[in-house]
Amino acid sequence: MYRIMLADDEGIVINSLSMIITNNYENEFEIETAKSGRMAIEVADRFRPDVVFMDIQMPGINGIDAMKEIKTLIPNVIFVVLTAYDKFDYAKEAINLGVIDYLNKPYNQKTIITVLDRILGELNKRRERRRRDLQTKERLETVIPIIENGFISSIIFEESFEEDIQNYKSLLSINTDYGYMMAIMFGDIQKGNYLTNAIGSSVKAQTIYYEKVRNILKDTYKNAIVGAISSNKIPVFIPRDDNIMEYSERTDLIEKSRVAVREMRNATDIQYRIGIGGIKKLKNCNESYEEATKALYSSKGSVAHVDDLPIAVSYEESYPANLENEIFEKLDDGDVDGCVLSSGLFFDWMSEKYSDDIMSIKLKSLEFVLRAESVMYRSGGHLYEFESRKNYLSDIIDMDSLEDIKTWYIEKMKNAVYNMTTGSIDHTHHLIKEAMQYIEDNVKKDISLNDISEKLNISSYYFSKLFKEETKEGFIEYLTKRRVEMAKDMLKDPTKSIKEVGSECGYSDPNYFSRIFKKATGMTPTEYKERVRSGL
Repeated sequence: MYRIMLADDEGIVINSLSMIITNNYENEFEIETAKSGRMAIEVADRFRPDVVFMDIQMPGINGIDAMKEIKTLIPNVIFVVLTAYDKFDYAKEAINLGVIDYLNKPYNQKTIITVLDRILGELNKRRERRRRDLQTKERLETVIPIIENGFISSIIFEESFEEDIQNYKSLLSINTDYGYMMAIMFGDIQKGNYLTNAIGSSVKAQTIYYEKVRNILKDTYKNAIVGAISSNKIPVFIPRDDNIMEYSERTDLIEKSRVAVREMRNATDIQYRIGIGGIKKLKNCNESYEEATKALYSSKGSVAHVDDLPIAVSYEESYPANLENEIFEKLDDGDVDGCVLSSGLFFDWMSEKYSDDIMSIKLKSLEFVLRAESVMYRSGGHLYEFESRKNYLSDIIDMDSLEDIKTWYIEKMKNAVYNMTTGSIDHTHHLIKEAMQYIEDNVKKDISLNDISEKLNISSYYFSKLFKEETKEGFIEYLTKRRVEMAKDMLKDPTKSIKEVGSECGYSDPNYFSRIFKKATGMTPTEYKERVRSGL
């Protein structure tokens, strides 16, 4: 049933309206009445009506003022204005109060029914919208934790591509490229830097307390994204607008986390500890989670931040740590121009700050180059040769000017980041080149896809896929074409029989060789041989 309030200082009006509603809408409306503006406000506050029939000329507080008060109490209430005057006198003032219609006194039953039918239609539409909204919210309450856990897992296990990250950002309304990770550890009793009964507490948390803990974390940390329980830990991601956290903000975060530990402990019968990692780019937040777990095992407190512990790298005050991080972020991205620019800025900082210590500049340049090449090699697709860098040290030591050192350093960094993007391509080229050479060396033998795959030490499925992508034709198709071309040359020799040619081209069965040759050329080997002899 919907609730309707009738507010009019004339009893006859209230009685007639009540009768019309009761006779025509049995069990549709629950009715309450008021005979003054003040009483209408009080009844509305208690009764919470869906619809209010309001007389404008009420004693004490007038109808318009009463409607304003009721509107603040019940924003979605529907008003029907009752007046003995021209409704246009009140239209301007009542327009924003949710008035659905104006009824001039006297009115008849047909008019009231028409208005109530319209109101019922609107109320039913609202109820249906609420029902759908609740269903959507219920679905989201089920789906969002799954999406959040997928996002967290993709970060921790480095499974995400740029497209995945953008999709997660859209689905979870993440509007930044930075954030930090937290590791929420739980157990029965704290001993030193760990909590006992990891398995038992994990089962208990998963089956009984996870939602409570998740809600506390969501309430404590703005925009927190909470992962699923893994072992006896819950990973949490906190988005950030920038990559710097001031000292005062860090201390506030630690205190907030200590409060969260107490709230989680009071809400459950489990002990908690929180480790907090440093701010990273989204795709590098696995490093932040590693820092968070290291912080837990390097401290005995209930909350541990990586920047408070000796496990974090400390820099001299003027050292451009952010610029160093940017160099290797650009390297990971394969951003040649960005990496070269950042590398140049870092070298300029060294030159300006330590122009009188050229040896330290040489060593730092060499350190960055070796580190960049190590990242490049580990990304795959490049053959590491032990002696490939044997001249680096002697080359850079022999340089006398900062300009020469910078040129060498920038060129090496540029090559490293460039090779990050070409590694898989080069690797594919190398494999297919090796495969084609194997075919040339063994084309007369009965070779198969499995033979070459085993030679290259990759699966036959993967090799077949690579071969098709690189050559635009399948392995069998390529091998057949190569054998037919070789057979054409051999058939020009009048001393060789068809059988000999087929055998030397890898076909022991002359009939099969003839079928393959005709399918490729449109002629049998005999026809081809005769055409060659006749000079056609």
